[in-house]
Amino acid sequence: MLLNIIVFIKSKNLNKFFKITIACMSLTIAVFCTDAQVSIGVSISARIAPPPLPVYVQPPCPTDGFLWSPGYWAYGEDDGYYWVPGVWVRPPQIGYLWTPSYWGYAGGLYGWHTGYWGTHVGFYGGVNYGYGYGGSGFVGGMWQGGGFRYNTAVMNVNTTVIHNTYVNRTVINNTVINNRTSFNGGPGGISARPNAQEQMAMREQHVQATNEQINHQQAMSHDRNQFASVNHGRPSTVAMNRVNGSRFNGQGHAAASNGNRPNANANRTINHPNAAVEHNQVHAASVHNNQPHQQQVHHQQAHPQHVNRPAEHDRR
Repeated sequence: MLLNIIVFIKSKNLNKFFKITIACMSLTIAVFCTDAQVSIGVSISARIAPPPLPVYVQPPCPTDGFLWSPGYWAYGEDDGYYWVPGVWVRPPQIGYLWTPSYWGYAGGLYGWHTGYWGTHVGFYGGVNYGYGYGGSGFVGGMWQGGGFRYNTAVMNVNTTVIHNTYVNRTVINNTVINNRTSFNGGPGGISARPNAQEQMAMREQHVQATNEQINHQQAMSHDRNQFASVNHGRPSTVAMNRVNGSRFNGQGHAAASNGNRPNANANRTINHPNAAVEHNQVHAASVHNNQPHQQQVHHQQAHPQHVNRPAEHDRR
């Protein structure tokens, strides 16, 4: 009789225990093995689809050498999906680019495919995260001469502070997916599959998310305002200028900090790109092509004035 009860309890909690164990193992590997090769696969799963991606204005890059990590819906076993704001982060080393995480549907579950750093951008489900991540590849800039050059046609960079920039408006027309869908496959999901270049990138040497990125997600998992069950898919903080830095709402205004009551506009996101004010022809083109995230762009020359190396104190 006692044996039967023990077996029943173990069976009832096995699925939850397995998910928690896998999540903990993934986190441990990310913290202690950041220089090891990453195994690309599903780290956690959910039975319901993640909400649509919020529309938001990208904060300006805080300093030369930082790269953009797009916002995404993460998942907590007890409380469901919560929004991890897009944020500017330090890359683990010069020459590395970020391949965003994504949700993919298979076998009746939505699986979380963990992102990674590498010399090329791999497959991220065809999800249009905006700001250079239009569904395939990355067009927000490039590494050159030991420094990162920012494409200000799609990235928000203050050119009075960061001079290593260029403008390539043609990439605006190369967006693969023109909606806010946040997952690949399944009912209503994106049907994209890896192309030849993405398949090659997936087989290269990779590096896990940095400690900053991991800490960023953990902090959001403790903020009730970020959970879809509370904000109904409209988080009060949708983007940040750096980890533990300033918070911004969908319109690019200062958002309420954790523990403070949001203001009237902080809990809203813009539901259509045309709601944004068009700053210039580049922004107008992005609206015409239905970019899901507003582009906030500055006027500048077509070519960079000079190339700067990322400041040493801004890299690990």
